[in-house]
Amino acid sequence: MKPSFLTQTQIILRSLLLASFCSDIAFAEVNPIRGEDLIRNPAIDEGLFLHNAFQSNMVLQRDREVSIWGWASPGEEVTVSFSGQKKSSIAAKDRSWKISLPALPANSKPEILTVSGKDKTITLENVLVGDVWILGGQSNMEFPLEKVENGHLEIVSANYKGIRVLTIPAQNGPELKQGFSRLHEWSDWSNRHFRKGDWDVCSPEVVQELSAIGYVFARRLHMASQIPIGVIDASRGGTTVETWTPMSVLKEIDTDEVQWLLRTWDQKVKEWDSEKDLADRISSHEKWVERMKKEGKDHTSREVPSDLRDGPAMDQNRPGNCYASMINPIAGLSVKGAIFHQGFNNALGRGSEGAEMYYQIFGRMITAWRSAFQNPEMPFGIISLCTAGDPQTQENYLEMTANDGIYIREAQYKTFLDFYHSGDKNIGFASSFDKRRSWYHPQLKLPVGERISRWALATQYGFEKEIPWKPPLLIEMVVEESRILLKFDTTVRPVDDKPIAGFAIAGEDRRFQPANAEFLVTGMDDRNRPRTDKRVVVLTSPHVPHPIHFRHAWGRNPMSNLQRSDHSDLPFATQRSDDWKMEEVPESYSTYLSDDLRRLKRFVQRDLRLDDLERQLKEAETFLEGNREKYSKERASAEAEKAKLRDQLKP
Repeated sequence: MKPSFLTQTQIILRSLLLASFCSDIAFAEVNPIRGEDLIRNPAIDEGLFLHNAFQSNMVLQRDREVSIWGWASPGEEVTVSFSGQKKSSIAAKDRSWKISLPALPANSKPEILTVSGKDKTITLENVLVGDVWILGGQSNMEFPLEKVENGHLEIVSANYKGIRVLTIPAQNGPELKQGFSRLHEWSDWSNRHFRKGDWDVCSPEVVQELSAIGYVFARRLHMASQIPIGVIDASRGGTTVETWTPMSVLKEIDTDEVQWLLRTWDQKVKEWDSEKDLADRISSHEKWVERMKKEGKDHTSREVPSDLRDGPAMDQNRPGNCYASMINPIAGLSVKGAIFHQGFNNALGRGSEGAEMYYQIFGRMITAWRSAFQNPEMPFGIISLCTAGDPQTQENYLEMTANDGIYIREAQYKTFLDFYHSGDKNIGFASSFDKRRSWYHPQLKLPVGERISRWALATQYGFEKEIPWKPPLLIEMVVEESRILLKFDTTVRPVDDKPIAGFAIAGEDRRFQPANAEFLVTGMDDRNRPRTDKRVVVLTSPHVPHPIHFRHAWGRNPMSNLQRSDHSDLPFATQRSDDWKMEEVPESYSTYLSDDLRRLKRFVQRDLRLDDLERQLKEAETFLEGNREKYSKERASAEAEKAKLRDQLKP
């Protein structure tokens, strides 16, 4: 008797489940080798093969045409069926095929997607339709939920069947990759393997290794919208903005800074000698063995180097490499948007020139990502560089202003403003400098994820009336004889109810000093108390009689407490009114130290440290002059009063 359609479906599903189960058992018997990746599914394989971006448990993008693609035998007809739709295409001579499905609304009900060829059918189960977001950047985006403050509280409650997770494996090289493998990836940094390349359903077991910022972002969107959310983590630790930008785009940026960068890398690649590198490493190993023998220590723990390394050509920070290896493999995928948190590796000593280069590249990178995902208006949220190092205080204020990271943070905010003021309604921004920790991986990640989710919910999910997301925007600066007035687009307040902190002002001599910041007094109320305008902050300093410029949050771990006054936790961003280079404040050191940036920075920091000390000495002298006579009189009066009381108590 011929089986019914339902019975045939059951047979197919059972066969697939059994095959998957057997595959997992076979893989479990193969232990990953320390220091090596173990590939379970290659990026491209023979016969009918579906790109690894498409798997069971995935989320397809809602409300947009969705492309599905892969490989098959040349001339083979391939049919994709999903949610009542069926479309076919013929594989090209290079085996590639692509099929586009019409836009579908969000759907939380799991469905089956099938891809059929001449003699093979691929079945994807538990597929949802919702919004897909890309997580980009370096290790502070990648930083896992299990390692952040309050992360374990989030982990035990991470039971969200409507949230799906995919982590893109780290590949290398300048060639544009067409796909990615599903594998157990070895990490030298963590000294262990990580499973990557698989779509997973959000669960406490899965989210432990997921980006903490990405998880909180996805959770907020899912809870508010009640639609499926997929996050694709394409971040990678220790990377620069230029590696995330296509080489073709970088070559078009005709500036001295970018062209110098490209020439430098080309020279590194050209000069690399794998044989010499191996010989040098063998020599170093032999010297180490000899030293260990002399010291009577074990010298068998290290093997003699024998591998020929690829060198700069495959370096993850070679310009364009991460784009080619981690973004291009998923280019063409229908997604909702991206959030990006990066900057540390662009703040390692290139000074103002490096920050200028960052600014020249970052906006072009954003546009390139929008092009890669075939949406010139794709929502893109910028998370500014986080804190690192010792906190800035009133005592070390100026010394802490000589740091590359501040200028990178400024470049990120300037890039946001460029898009925003041009009318871009899908650009977002969130500061992270107020989530302070001294480690360069500050573990206060959950509030940062919440903050960038405000932007997405307000601009992409219809909550613009309920959720403010923009930082206070400076709309006008007025320079008067002895003060600077800053006018904002909204009311602001110091978050800790202390005096406003984090501003500095300077005159034409370029010598900044911490500023006294107060709200503009506009009159007196009926009880004779000052009436103030909470949209205007007045900056003054007794050390700067004629200010012309201001800076705010100008430290890697900065003083700053000014934010919106509507309880939205949105600080005034790192910014300034001047355009002076770090190497030219308080004087132009580059005229005699242009070839030694590290030494130049030491000169700058030394002079700023002395300026801090000079200010404190002047303030101490002023305090002494203003209080010495008062102290003497009050001390004498107090002692006289005590003496009188003692006399009264004598028998």
